[in-house]
Formats: sequence, structure tokens, C-alpha cells
Amino acid sequence: MNKTEQSKSQQIRARLNHPIIDSDGHTFELGPLFMDYLKSVAGEQVAGRFATAYHDTFADPRWSSFSVQERRERRNLRPTWWAIPARNTTDLATAIFPKLMYERLPEMGLDFSVVYPTMGLITIQLEDDELRRAAARALNLMKAETFRGLEDRLTPAALIPMHTPAEAIHELEYSVRGLGLKSVMMASYVRRPIPYAAKRWPEAARYTYWMDTFGLDSEYDYDPVWAKCQELGIAPTFHSVGYGWGSRTSVSNYVHNHIGNFAASAEAVCRSLFLGGVPKRFPKLRFAFLEGGMSWARSVYSELIGHWLKRNGDAMQHYNPANIDRAVLSDYARRYGGGIVGERIEQVLDSLINRMGAGYDPNLIDEFAPSGVDSPEAIRDIFTTSFYFGCEGDEPLNALAWNAMGTPFDAKLKALYGSDIGHWDVPDMRECAEEAYELVEDGLIDAEQLREFVFTNAVEFWTAANPDFFKGTAVEDAARACIRA
Repeated sequence: MNKTEQSKSQQIRARLNHPIIDSDGHTFELGPLFMDYLKSVAGEQVAGRFATAYHDTFADPRWSSFSVQERRERRNLRPTWWAIPARNTTDLATAIFPKLMYERLPEMGLDFSVVYPTMGLITIQLEDDELRRAAARALNLMKAETFRGLEDRLTPAALIPMHTPAEAIHELEYSVRGLGLKSVMMASYVRRPIPYAAKRWPEAARYTYWMDTFGLDSEYDYDPVWAKCQELGIAPTFHSVGYGWGSRTSVSNYVHNHIGNFAASAEAVCRSLFLGGVPKRFPKLRFAFLEGGMSWARSVYSELIGHWLKRNGDAMQHYNPANIDRAVLSDYARRYGGGIVGERIEQVLDSLINRMGAGYDPNLIDEFAPSGVDSPEAIRDIFTTSFYFGCEGDEPLNALAWNAMGTPFDAKLKALYGSDIGHWDVPDMRECAEEAYELVEDGLIDAEQLREFVFTNAVEFWTAANPDFFKGTAVEDAARACIRA
């Protein structure tokens, strides 16, 4: 394209009376540069463990050298491959060099971007405690330095490891107060060993784990982390891959593993935070679940209300075996189950009642109690106020943010636009705004809903914890006017 010729994204942006804020762009880190930072932070010995630990986190780097049979025997997840631009060398360079990304934002139709790491999606899950913390520190230092001077249009997200509250708080303090970063990328989960399996079968323990999602049933109390976020003016955003666990472990097909993976990890931490009562205890915080889209959010919202109506503490008495009238049920059994039950009526009833009570605990009858919600309206308020859902621009189901599809209260959910520039999802960076605008052209959303998607929701989210988030940026005046409106 001729440099004087505007991209369609630029033309679209020129017609809008509001900025486009990208809440989820990406850069692709150069390995040698990162290793320089890692060595400076942790020394040669720790850095020397990085390559093996990094590749062992999700996929064996030897996958390509294994035969098909070996892959099946080892159940080696197929690694991510050909995942960044290659044919368009300018886009590849843009994914690597922040200064070029800054220069090309207008060509993409974007005014401002919050930029997340790519390497961090893996390093945040490293099991080596010392290496994981050092990798986060090195990556955050590298981002702060390579994005310096670009703050009016780009802001990098700090990587916050979450294996313990202490390490999360330590890196939050350093990244925000030490480096001046103002957005963060948190893991959606931590894989933890199952103690029983680790004791009984130590060598097999690495293959057995449970997912700690920081809210319900967490290994630690993560409230100090949320309190620190509130103190520092940080809005927690969660961004983790969801492959390598569950059904997303194909040895041959990356697409099979990738589809729905971000939604799976986002849904896990969203349910956990909600049922664990985190948004109730920290009502001023806003939480974002990135790159998973809107369909899972609409589903979880609707299902939580449906479950509350049927399984809140009072409603559970409908299913309490103690309320069974044994005499009446015995009469039914004699009249209608003679050929089935015979003379074993009491035995059959005892067996039925025992099965009904298999998961009974008198202290855990109201499973919604930890959430702090006491009505469907309270669930609605959390999902429409505290939670934001990251959506890529090319996803038609983003319209579900506004189209309630008959779900309770016709609630509008908060879609947060993310370009995902830097990854294979965007084969041509010039089409960022163009793809988002197609939702309007296709009649899925209107112009005002587009404004919410790419602008006002972002302003609300990022300024809720930090009113000065956009101070000194290219969108400062527009953001300030939006807040006053």
C-alpha cells in the first residue's frame, strides 16, 4: 500500500467521533533480549534453567522430532506453531518492536493500546519458583524500558505471577511503584499438586493436579492481592492459555487445542472469584477476563442465576431427604413398584436416601453463601458492574454483550475490545478497526454500541481504579469528557 493511501481502518476511524482504545494488544519478545534481562536480574545459573523449564511447561520442544507413535505414547501436546505474522514482514516487525507499533497505530485505526506480553503466557506458569519470579521481573523490566517514551499511545502490562499472594504482591509493588507500569496481566489459574497423589505416587504426581483459581477453595487467601491492587490503582486482568489441560491436549492438532481455550481459563477464574465472594468484598475493583469472547460470559451469567433460583440455601429444602414422607413413598412403591421393588421396600428407600446424601455436609448447604449474593439482582449487578469481558474485534458473537437472548433482566454485559495484534489472529494489522466496524456493517450492533465496545467500556474499566490512567495520553481529553458525561 502506498504510504499516502489510507487503510480502510484509518478511514473508519476518521468517521468516528470517538477514539478506539485497544485493551489487549500483544508484542512478541525476542529471546536473546529477554535472556539478557533475565541474566541481569537472576544471574547465569538461574537463567541457564530457563530453556528447559519454559518448554516443559506445556509442550515438549522435541515434539517435531518424535514419530507419530511416540507422540501418542508420550501424549505430547502439539506446541504452538507458526503463530505470528510471516508473509507480511512489516507486521512481523511491528509485533517485535514497540516503536514501530507506536508509529503504525493510526494505520490500524487505533488511538491507544494496552500491550500484553506473549512470552508471559508461559513464563507465568513456570513451576520453578525462583525462575518464575525472576522471569516476571526480567520481562517487566524489559517492557518498561522498551516502551519508554511511547506512553501517550502504548502502555505495557506487567506480568504478575500468582502462585502465592506474597509473590504477586511483591511484583505488583515493584512493577507499579518501581517501574511506573499501570496495567497488569495475571494468571487465571495455578496448577497445584494433589497432596494425596503426591504422597502415594510421587513419580506420578506431576501428572495429577488441581486448578487453583484464587477465589473458591484456593490454597491461599488472595484477598491481600486484591487489596494491594485497590491500593495501587490496578484493575486485575486475567489472561492465560487454557490448553494443556482438560480436553485440549491433542498431539496432532493445535486448532483443536486452541478453540475456546482462552474462554475456558477465563470462565474458570470468573466462576471462582464470583462464588468465592471476591467482587462482593472488593466492590470498587473491576476485573477483566481477556480474549475469551462474550458467549461464555452470557452463559455463565445466565446459569448462575438459574442455579441460584434452584439451589440457594432456602431452595435446597426442596431436595432435603429429611422431607421425604417415607410412608407415602412406601405406599407408592407397593402400588407401582411391586415387580421392581418386591419385598425390599425399606432397603430400597434407605439406599435411595443414602445416595441422595452422598455429598451432604451440614455446614455446606448454601453453596452461594461464600459469594455474598442474596438475590438474582445481586448476581446481575456483579456481572454488569464488576466484570468486563475481553473480545477480539472479528468475533460476531460480541453482539451478545447487548443481545441478552432472553437471559435474566435483559442485562447488558461489558465487552472490552482487544485487537490481539502481534498474534496469528490478525494476519493484517491494517484491518483492526475495520474488523471491529464490521459488526455495525453487518447489523449486529449499532454505532452507539460500537462506541461502548471500543471506547467507553475501556474508559470505565481502566479509570475505575486509577482515574489518571489516561493522563498524558493521546486520548486524555476524550476519556475525561467520557467520565464527565
